[in-house]
Amino acid sequence: MSEPASAIPADTPPAAAHKALPDAQTVTSVRHWTDRLFSFRVTRPRSLRFRSGEFVMIGLMGDNGKPLLRAYSIASPAWDEELEFYSIKVPDGPLTSKLQHIQPGDEIILRPKPVGTLVHDALLPGTRLWLFATGTGIAPFASLMRDPETYERYDQIIMMHACREAAELEYGRELIESLPEDPLIGEMVGDKLKYYPTTTQDDFAHKGRITDNLTSGKVFADLGLPPITPGADRGMVCGSLGFNTDMKAVLEGFGLREGANSDPAEYVVEKAFVG
Repeated sequence: MSEPASAIPADTPPAAAHKALPDAQTVTSVRHWTDRLFSFRVTRPRSLRFRSGEFVMIGLMGDNGKPLLRAYSIASPAWDEELEFYSIKVPDGPLTSKLQHIQPGDEIILRPKPVGTLVHDALLPGTRLWLFATGTGIAPFASLMRDPETYERYDQIIMMHACREAAELEYGRELIESLPEDPLIGEMVGDKLKYYPTTTQDDFAHKGRITDNLTSGKVFADLGLPPITPGADRGMVCGSLGFNTDMKAVLEGFGLREGANSDPAEYVVEKAFVG
């Protein structure tokens, strides 16, 4: 995720900066998808246990000697031996302006305290799971789409992902196209997972905002699916603040109620960042 709105630099005093070292993890690989997007993998702390869809605080040491931390969704599934993250590059972003230059062998700070609302436990049982993302908001769903529990819980999973340009969809497209051949979950995925990528600027097979494609009924017609109902459908939302707000209105228009870890319902929204 990109420079979240609610995450702020840790206020660790300079004298205590070395205390961040026990939380250091080593970068194992980096891939730049566009001039604005990159993903990277790091070693996983042995003690880290998380639910697919959660996020952790990661970062680097700032120029002032204090840890500079931001919330990033874990894009890898809970069973993975490493941790994967997907990030935007913000030229003047306090963290991403530095993070985009990491190389294998470098170290980052990773606080092993996962949290988040985009988890199965925050939803009531249903038959279809809709995943709605803009930009790097697909990261937690990259985790959930690789988790066997997702396919055990639902008969269908629909991944709707919107970006400005077609090139920005490549991370998700490559991941999703690889899933049927995945040795762990390939057979479970089968034809359960439907992918509906759209662009808002480039010419593409599907165009338009996710909200418009839902309210117009276009996505249901294109995929041959019935409209969303609170009895069957569950939703997870991850994207910009404006997108999250608009999606809440759309989903509630379909009769869905917002849930939480402590009060499961029909849809959940990740509020920890603006992607």
